[in-house]
Amino acid sequence: MAPRGVGLGDPLPARASRLGGGDCALQVGLGDAYSLGVLGRLPGDPFGLVAFSLLAALLVRLALLGLVQSIAEACHRVAVVRLLSVAMLARRHASSLARVDANSCGSRPDPPLASPTVTRVLSCIQPTGEVHLGNYFGALRPWVEGQHEKDVFHGIVDLHALTVIEKPGVVGEATINLAAMLFAVGLDPEVATVFVQSHVREHSQLAWIMECTVSYGELSRMTQFKDKTSKRHGQFISAGLLTYPALQAADILLYDTDEVPVGDDQRQHVEITRDIAERFNFRFGDTFVIPAAVIPRAGARVMDLQDPTSKMSKSADTESGCVMMLDSPDEIVKKFKRAVTDSESEVRYDVAAKPGVSSLLDILAAATGRTPQEAAVGYEQYGRLKQDTGEAVVALLEPIQTRYRDLIADKGELARLLQIGAGRARSVASVTLQRAYDAIGLIRP
Repeated sequence: MAPRGVGLGDPLPARASRLGGGDCALQVGLGDAYSLGVLGRLPGDPFGLVAFSLLAALLVRLALLGLVQSIAEACHRVAVVRLLSVAMLARRHASSLARVDANSCGSRPDPPLASPTVTRVLSCIQPTGEVHLGNYFGALRPWVEGQHEKDVFHGIVDLHALTVIEKPGVVGEATINLAAMLFAVGLDPEVATVFVQSHVREHSQLAWIMECTVSYGELSRMTQFKDKTSKRHGQFISAGLLTYPALQAADILLYDTDEVPVGDDQRQHVEITRDIAERFNFRFGDTFVIPAAVIPRAGARVMDLQDPTSKMSKSADTESGCVMMLDSPDEIVKKFKRAVTDSESEVRYDVAAKPGVSSLLDILAAATGRTPQEAAVGYEQYGRLKQDTGEAVVALLEPIQTRYRDLIADKGELARLLQIGAGRARSVASVTLQRAYDAIGLIRP
């Protein structure tokens, strides 16, 4: 199969240009044997001998059949083999190929393709409220721990938040606060690509192509669309709730994403993204990487302190069960002291029989780097467990809160960090979008 954006029916010089061969011999003189010799001696080309072997075998076969053609055609075929091999090597040996100078033999930029040795992962988060302890243990801390293992992209998807926001300024302020928290918990802007969705215009541009590639029936059958519209009977229902998966598909496909960590409630969105990408590739040729939905790295169980059978959530009936990342030390300790346990006094880890105590042990273990069973050792009273858990969380959050306050106080530094991420994101997204435009056949400006 040809690399993305390369058609076997293209004239060879055009194909060489689109593959970003970077050697003038790929674009001139391909009709003579001397150029083939140059191709065979390209620096770092492990396929030089293969090219000559294929040429010799081809000439012998043609001679035996009495169908010997011109040397130019034989060179042409071997050159195709060599070019396609180089393109596939690029997929395997670079997480992102540098752009080729447009003035160098007229070549165009190569698409940034992830290497199988460095998996590219995309995880996004909406700026729809404060971050709580469950978000940190369940998602943000695993993001920080995994940023050195894979090529990670983390988007603050502010455009998605517009489906539920109706007042000016709300999304912008929430975006700034969330960005500060992502950097405060430990995401390194020099390692992880952290960006704001609206700062990368290619998201909106590719979203329209995605809308034109997905059907109304597919969108209307999405579980999230049906759930949200059913709760708004008689109220304003944004069309964005229907087309939401198209924008989400653009978010994913723009970055040649290999993996998208999602829970069961979001798996359907990755599946429709795969369907859209496969349909586009079928219509216009291989253009998009088909992403895989993967189970995210398991974080600690963080349950509501007032309802230990439910996950911690900022939408809970009472705020006392949810510990916010920016709660004061007194507020945190107070919430843990009021945590619901049971009528017994034995401290042991048993989720089914003692959900409240087990939840406290999960949090204490996560905050101190132990297992829940290890954290339970030495406790004979719930009161001491609650106090120690609250204090452990305070100690864990203190440096994060300090870093957060520093960033919020220095909006210029925060903007600089986001610009780094947006620049890196655009360097990938712009090439992918142009690849899609070229596949369709849209005219370049």
